[in-house]
Amino acid sequence: MKNRGGEQVSRNVVSHKWTLFLCLASFCSGVLFTNRIWIVPEAKGMTRTTAVEAERLKLVSEGCNPKFNDVKRVPKEIFQEVSKTQHAIQTLDKTISNLEMELAAAKATQESILSGSPTSETKDSTKKRKYFMVIGINTAFSSRKRRDSVRRTWMPQGEKRRKLELEKGIVIRFVIGHGATLGGILDRAIEAEDKKHGDIMRLDHVEGYLELSAKTKAYFATAVSLWDAEYYVKVDDDVHVNIATLAETLARHRKRPRLYIGCMKSGPVLAQRGVRYHEPEHWKFGEPGNKYFRHATGQLYAISKDLASYISVNQHVLHKYANEDVSLGSWFIGLDVQHIDDRRLCCGTPPDCEWKAQAGNICVASYDWSCSGICRSVDRIKEVHRRCGEGEDAVWKAAF
Repeated sequence: MKNRGGEQVSRNVVSHKWTLFLCLASFCSGVLFTNRIWIVPEAKGMTRTTAVEAERLKLVSEGCNPKFNDVKRVPKEIFQEVSKTQHAIQTLDKTISNLEMELAAAKATQESILSGSPTSETKDSTKKRKYFMVIGINTAFSSRKRRDSVRRTWMPQGEKRRKLELEKGIVIRFVIGHGATLGGILDRAIEAEDKKHGDIMRLDHVEGYLELSAKTKAYFATAVSLWDAEYYVKVDDDVHVNIATLAETLARHRKRPRLYIGCMKSGPVLAQRGVRYHEPEHWKFGEPGNKYFRHATGQLYAISKDLASYISVNQHVLHKYANEDVSLGSWFIGLDVQHIDDRRLCCGTPPDCEWKAQAGNICVASYDWSCSGICRSVDRIKEVHRRCGEGEDAVWKAAF
């Protein structure tokens, strides 16, 4: 280009050589930059594993590769030691449970002393020694004739009863609470009877047929506080009992903790109102027609000291069902209790108990199922005692 004046102006133009050099330099820089971005560096020490090597590693992890003889396996002795340790832990747990039961018994005794429970027994005279069993005969204010019939048959009286406690460790008492009017005519009559015979244990409980579950709790709580016995028995006042046979039966189970023995049954839950043994809380037992859980029939049953102590400590939170025997069975659900079903505790009256006695299988208790006791017991218990009794000397000769 030329100026208007015709002069040639010099251009600022890059030569061809420099252009070629810059192109080559740009190309090389691009190649170098691209390689550094797209090449993924391998981790230090990381190696790639083939399928064959992966299979070998699997075998090694399972302990199946014969080449790895140096891998140490856990010897059987260690597993045996672990098993022994678990067994020791279970044994320790049971020991702790037994100690808790004994602590509960001591606590019940202390609470009873502090509260001053009403009773015809004195604490000082009863805590000096241990007893084998306490037999509580459930009775009512209107059952004076039944009590007298029991006194004339299977229950020792006077000096023999005291000798039975001292030499054999067997305590027998009629169990009764108080009337709706404390200190009324009913209470005074019982106090006069106890003054004469000295065989009645009074409970802090208002008498009533619908309150038998509460009475059962009060009986066990009071008995545990009065006598340190191995077993606590409850029996109705229209049932015949062979004391020596009962003691020998319980003695066979001495090594079993938390014992619950009786004639186990599972009767229907009666939802219909107005019938005998109606269960107001029948809905708790599922669909209509269901049966109760297994429990001992209420005429006679026995429990060991740890269970009696459990009832004593927890009596304020134990639920009461309409039927006393059902209530007792429900209190042991969820506990590690030994249920013993012994049909000798529920023999029939003669000829049933008589045939068994002649065969050498003397019954512990006899009564009529149809009457939930001996029918017309005041008139018939003497006959039952004569035909099915073990003999007056049996309890003194028995070893337990």
